Amino acid sequence: MIRQEYRTSPHWPSMQTALEPVWAALDTGRTAAVAETSTHILLDLLGWPGRILTAGGLSARTERSERLADLTAAAGAGTHLCGTGGMTYLDPAPFTARGIAVAPFLPPAAGIWASARRVTALWALAHLGPVGLAARLRALAGAPDSLEDAA
Repeated sequence: MIRQEYRTSPHWPSMQTALEPVWAALDTGRTAAVAETSTHILLDLLGWPGRILTAGGLSARTERSERLADLTAAAGAGTHLCGTGGMTYLDPAPFTARGIAVAPFLPPAAGIWASARRVTALWALAHLGPVGLAARLRALAGAPDSLEDAA
C-alpha cells in the first residue's frame, strides 16, 4: 500500500530506498524493531544530529505513565509532548513528581496543518521531501508556540 500511495511522489526513489530496512524489520514480527528502524531512518533523512536513547539501557518503572516520566527525565527533558491519543490515558502525577510538564500537542486547523491529524511522516516526506520537511521542522523548533508560522 505504501508503494501504491506514494510512488507518484518526486521523492519516491529516495523514500523507497530508505524504507527497505523498515520492510525487513516487519519480517521480524517485532513492533519495537519496526519502530526503532523507522525512527532511525526518518531522523537520518532529516539530518537530525541528536542522540537516540533506547529504553532498554535506561532504568524505568513498569506502569505506563511512570515509565514515560522516567524516560523523559532520563532524556533530560523538562516537558513531555503528548498527542491526543496519549492524553486519554496519561496520568500527569509521575511527571509532576519529577518536575516535568506535560504539554498536549494539537495542530492548528489551518494551512498545511488542516489535515495533520490524518498525516503521517511518510505523507510529509512524500509531499515535502526530506529537505523541505526538515526546514519546516526547524521552523517549528525556532517558534514552538506558533505552528502557523511553519505553514
